[in-house]
Amino acid sequence: MHMPLDNSFAALPDAFYTRVAPTSVKAPKLLAFNEGLAKLLGIAATDQDDLAQIFSGNSLPQDADPLAQLYAGHQFGNFNPQLGDGRAILLGEIIDSNGIRRDIQLKGSGRTPYSRGGDGRAWLGPVLREYVVSEAMHALGIPTTRALAAVSTGEDILREQGMLPGAILTRTASSHLRVGTFQVFAHRGQVAELQTLTDYAIKRHYPDASGPMDMLRAVCARQADLIAQWMSVGFIHGVMNTDNCAIGGETIDYGPCAFMDDFNMGRVFSSIDQQGRYAYGNQPNIAIWNMAQLATALLQIFEDKDAALEEATAIIHAMPDQIEAAWLTRFAAKLGIAAPTQEDTDLVQSLLDLMQNEGADFTNTFRALSDGAARDQFTDRDAFDAWATTHAERIAYLPNVHDIMNAANPAVIPRNHRIEQMIAAATAGDMAPFERLMAAYKTPYTLTDPDLAKAPTQSEIVPATFCGT
Repeated sequence: MHMPLDNSFAALPDAFYTRVAPTSVKAPKLLAFNEGLAKLLGIAATDQDDLAQIFSGNSLPQDADPLAQLYAGHQFGNFNPQLGDGRAILLGEIIDSNGIRRDIQLKGSGRTPYSRGGDGRAWLGPVLREYVVSEAMHALGIPTTRALAAVSTGEDILREQGMLPGAILTRTASSHLRVGTFQVFAHRGQVAELQTLTDYAIKRHYPDASGPMDMLRAVCARQADLIAQWMSVGFIHGVMNTDNCAIGGETIDYGPCAFMDDFNMGRVFSSIDQQGRYAYGNQPNIAIWNMAQLATALLQIFEDKDAALEEATAIIHAMPDQIEAAWLTRFAAKLGIAAPTQEDTDLVQSLLDLMQNEGADFTNTFRALSDGAARDQFTDRDAFDAWATTHAERIAYLPNVHDIMNAANPAVIPRNHRIEQMIAAATAGDMAPFERLMAAYKTPYTLTDPDLAKAPTQSEIVPATFCGT
């Protein structure tokens, strides 16, 4: 298979990574291959057996320079001075047909020096969850890592649930640089390495940035917009640790992630988020907190730390307004308003309050606004009618209202119960539900499979999601 790899990260000093090859697996079988993404990457595919060998790590592409990246991170607010790729290996990078450099990484490919006692493997469920959800996020227009391939390994691995089928995900990203990548060198006082990393990040992601603080400003802007996009589709990342916060502004590491059904600002799905640190409504605060950790790391580069601290503080303090503005833009569009004013905040918030009080379905309520059926989502019809009157007055003379709504409100999202049903079927050897979801989520703003738009029944509700590690 032709895979035109380039290896800019591997050209950095050895302090940034450890070279390590994937661990071979017993009987790899290709489960899914993203032909559209492969074409974008210039990958010329061969037969399924060859693809299985390559995307399992059994056979490395020519020019691959496999390595595990080093990073640290705050996990649920607690700093771990060394994390790193414990079950992922970067094969190299490809410059795609749009001129964007993208990492090619195997996830679940065996132990590395950063495995911290783990087995370095992944089981089938989280691999398919990330494949489906990351590709759905891409189709929704939200910056994200993407799935290139999924392979079963022919080996079972031990998890809390018992022995489960192993699998490997191949994912692409504009890079795997994280806030935690900066933190590890700042914590160690390795200023030269921190400067090298910053220069590399600027060249790769923010070539117009004039220096570290300008890069920080750009990263904050991307994070502000990303959080607003998450919230506009009811997405809850579930584990917004600094090692899961990508410098390039993409959604990364789909562990216990979930999309809400009934709306609740305090909604938590992650089984490990016992205090609600990463609840739906707290995601803006956490994004700001994560950016403050990046700013703290970058301060070590500067000789005049007082001046740098003053500038960094101003950048971080600007984030709440940035997120609020991005949030209003996204949510106003969901109401058909292309150019919102500050007064529209109350219009959006009053609808969200009604939805929370009623437990209205987030996705279906917004989608129903454009066809006049949103009233059916509420039991307190009088309260909704009062809101709808105000909304109608606001949009009465606006152009293209329904088009704006339909472009901002997906018809289908990866609902938790559908994901779990798909995983159960795939574990039993049936990939048809996976294929069904992938087909529907390619065009999430067009309803091609009405059954997938339905909210779960009481017995189908999935109350918690899990990391899978």
